Amino acid sequence: MICLQDPLNLSGKTFFLPPALYFIISLFDGEHSILDIQAEYMRRFGSLLYREKVEEMIHQLDENFLLEGPRFEEALKAKEEEFKKAPLREAVFSGKSYEKDSSRLKAQLSSYFTGPEGPGPLSEEKGQDGLVGVIAPHIDFQRGGFCYAFAHREIWERNSSECFVIFGISHQPMKQAFSATQKDFETPLGVLKVDRELLEAIQSRYPFDLLMDEGVHRVEHSIEFQCVFLRYLYPEPLEIRIVPILCGSFHEAIQRQVSPMDFPAIRTFIEAVRETVVRLGRKVCYLASADLAHQGLQFGDREGVREYDLRVLEAEDREMLEYVEKGDGEGFYTFIQRERDRRRICGLPAIYVLLKAIEAREGKLLKYGQAYTPEIQSVVSFASLAFYS
Repeated sequence: MICLQDPLNLSGKTFFLPPALYFIISLFDGEHSILDIQAEYMRRFGSLLYREKVEEMIHQLDENFLLEGPRFEEALKAKEEEFKKAPLREAVFSGKSYEKDSSRLKAQLSSYFTGPEGPGPLSEEKGQDGLVGVIAPHIDFQRGGFCYAFAHREIWERNSSECFVIFGISHQPMKQAFSATQKDFETPLGVLKVDRELLEAIQSRYPFDLLMDEGVHRVEHSIEFQCVFLRYLYPEPLEIRIVPILCGSFHEAIQRQVSPMDFPAIRTFIEAVRETVVRLGRKVCYLASADLAHQGLQFGDREGVREYDLRVLEAEDREMLEYVEKGDGEGFYTFIQRERDRRRICGLPAIYVLLKAIEAREGKLLKYGQAYTPEIQSVVSFASLAFYS
């Protein structure tokens, strides 16, 4: 079966289709008439496809906002308006990607620290100063929770800041290079408030509108997952604040074989963040929510990933992460650019921006991991790193 989901979550439903039905809807591309689809189906499967069946599928997809058209546009506009009016950014993945009940969630997160792959339990008291930033995964907790724990334990032991600037990844297209929201983030463990003073000061130095694409925050998980861990580390009533920023794609820079700093929207944002933090005298901890490679059949590769390929991938990832450990943002980007991003490094924008924003004396790879799915011969790799002043 093929699983069909709407990343915008307009209907809230998931559909499972056998290959024959999936073949039909793959032709709903604006280029094929119903007669064309019937002919293609006959060529592929050697049997007759009735017009009524195609029309029924069209109706079902349209009813669930899965076809481009007036119903989809109206539903999307309504969702965006609802989000704009909402006082909080809801915990969208609560009860789906992690436990909804606070007690169960605490136990779930604790297991990532104390499990066989984890870094060990948190100390009872906060540790020393010296941390300026971390990179943590944004893969689902079930597959990568142990790796999150390494980054967040370092936050607990080496961070003294009460403000976290989080660079997440937008998995949806955006009009601008970066997107912020002023909405506080809800979690089952409490709310994380946005540092509006810092965010507004960044915007005052940035010539592009950081709120234009605010709606993408509604269903994006990369910042939400870090908020869950941060609220676990700092339970209420401890007061911490966040500046949530989603990063758009660097695909155009890779295609043109130029540095991201050649784009004014990227360069001026990094400058605005650095200048604002210095001017306000604000002590912040930067957090990049970023996965690494995405390879295999699930991600469009013609060939699946085998056991041997995993070792090759790890070697390539570790070579790439050597630049990250050194704080070399351009070296990290150039490594990916040379291979035309064939491994699909999802976290490229967030990691690059973090490396350009921080001033670190040293960086350290804390943990590397891979989530391999043999049934579909696909893998996602990820890592936790820390940077110190």
